[in-house]
Amino acid sequence: MKILYSCLSKSWGGMEMYTLTSIRQLLNRDIKVELICSAESRIHIEANNMGILIHPIRAGSYLHPFTTIRLSLLMRNNEYSLVHTQASKDLWLLVPALMLANSKIPLFLTKQVGSFIIKKDFFHNLLYKRVNKFFAISNIIKKNLIETTTADANDIIILPNGVDTEKFNPDILDKNKVRTEFKISGENIVIGMLARFTPGKGHEEFLLAAKELNNEFENLRYLVVGEPSRGENEYADKIKQLAKDYGLSNLIFTGFRGDTPEVISAMDIFAFPSHSEAFGIALVEAMAIKKPSVCSDSDGVLDIAVNDETSYLFKNREYKDLKAKLKLLIDSKELRCKFGENARKRVLENFDLKKVTEKVLKTYQQEIHKVS
Repeated sequence: MKILYSCLSKSWGGMEMYTLTSIRQLLNRDIKVELICSAESRIHIEANNMGILIHPIRAGSYLHPFTTIRLSLLMRNNEYSLVHTQASKDLWLLVPALMLANSKIPLFLTKQVGSFIIKKDFFHNLLYKRVNKFFAISNIIKKNLIETTTADANDIIILPNGVDTEKFNPDILDKNKVRTEFKISGENIVIGMLARFTPGKGHEEFLLAAKELNNEFENLRYLVVGEPSRGENEYADKIKQLAKDYGLSNLIFTGFRGDTPEVISAMDIFAFPSHSEAFGIALVEAMAIKKPSVCSDSDGVLDIAVNDETSYLFKNREYKDLKAKLKLLIDSKELRCKFGENARKRVLENFDLKKVTEKVLKTYQQEIHKVS
């Protein structure tokens, strides 16, 4: 099997990172994978560091005649078994190139984010009609695909993003490593969140909840993990100023961390206050490390967290409810342990990266067989 993967995004977030995670899983199974990506993008740099065979291109708009011709020649001259993209915008390049190359190989689209644009016109219909199977990372994304495109519901497979449960394994992680770095004692209860600094991730609610919790508890510490993407520095500065205004001297902004498992391991409670999330890979990672969580009751989170079993769900955007649910876990170590055990069990059963990859490979083989 030889796969041509595509992700032309110039950003660097969950979709781009998971693209490389998926490719790595395939390479580990001795499957040949090549990647189309935007030249000089972050994913280009990271893929190159991984030793992935890359085809960097420049495609700033929806229509790229010369790039389409170049890609069609690439498809014609290489015996690819299939094409898989993580970004729907890439279809504007991939579908014309496949048509020009007169290639019948299967085309797969993983739908990572929802759309508010109706795409049922003639041209979008041509694009989506060429896709053999759609992988929707959550039920809310499947629903969005059906409502906004002409994709057949029978061709949409719910396939959550997976987590490496061996890497995110509490039995091999030292929870004191990061706590020692930030001078956090064993008596402290650490509440943390991990998210890019961008509106809608729930930083404001988290800070307000922390402010009120500080009025009731003296042993709390907070970790806010993440960094702003391009153009989001102003928002990050606003959040950091809010923390100062609220007097949150026991809150630490860690910035970007390359040791995500160790950072999450240092936490006692994981907060996921995002307003609208297609999935929530950070939440799954925390659950894999047996962290009890408090999450907003919205969208893709509902596919992951189970209320009163792995987590407490709070009313979306309601910081007082977030505070109340956090307090329940602060008050009970027994409850934290119970939720944590249930959380890892749920991840092993539903979100283990190896199991997810096996499901992808099975779908690949079924579609390849249909066109062979």
